Amino acid sequence: MQLVFDFPVTPKYSFDNFVICAGNETACRFARRLTDESGSENLLYLHGPSGSGKTHLLMAMGACFAGRVGLRAVPCISFKDVDEIYHGEYPAEEVSRLAERFRGAPALLVDDLHLIPDQQSVRVELWQLFNDFYQAGRPIAITGLNPPNELPTLDGHLTSRLLWGLVAKTDISDDDSRRRIMQKLADDRQIILPADAVDYLLVHVRRDVPSLVAALDAITRYAFSAKRKITMRLAREALALL
Repeated sequence: MQLVFDFPVTPKYSFDNFVICAGNETACRFARRLTDESGSENLLYLHGPSGSGKTHLLMAMGACFAGRVGLRAVPCISFKDVDEIYHGEYPAEEVSRLAERFRGAPALLVDDLHLIPDQQSVRVELWQLFNDFYQAGRPIAITGLNPPNELPTLDGHLTSRLLWGLVAKTDISDDDSRRRIMQKLADDRQIILPADAVDYLLVHVRRDVPSLVAALDAITRYAFSAKRKITMRLAREALALL
């Protein structure tokens, strides 16, 4: 997996296809504020469980920043794949590898901050890079599993600085939010997904969004191959094959 992602101007994930519900409305509103050229905000931290929409919003912001400066894509790092930068080695006396990744970038986009290695040299690199963007007035958007003050391997200065900016939680743990997401996914695929089939998925599939998406795709493929409409019975048959 690539550590530096491309955010095309017309991305798979955008603000337009982000499903807004009670648990993520503030996060979405803050993300839009960060991309508002007439606004004064330039720092946003999003936190929440895996599959709750943090990366989706990060990609949506990336697309906006890329389009604003006429770029096809902007860089982003995910600490989930940090070994692809450092390969397990964290020398303290080299040119910052993080800074190299963001040279000339219009915004600093960082995903999965909670997975930052417990290495002082990496914390120093990130702090310096953060300051460079912050002092230049360039937007900064960072995501993590937990709030800034609950990240034990984070530099204390960076924790305090993140709390100065906008902070919002993404939470889609309630069934209503998940139903809305499933219906939006079905609409995007131009398929009819009955309410009882959605309820069946919520009971019999892991409740994180990636698992629900994978289940819906499997059901869709099964329905097309069987040339049948999607029903709760068909959903049960399709999931039994997984």
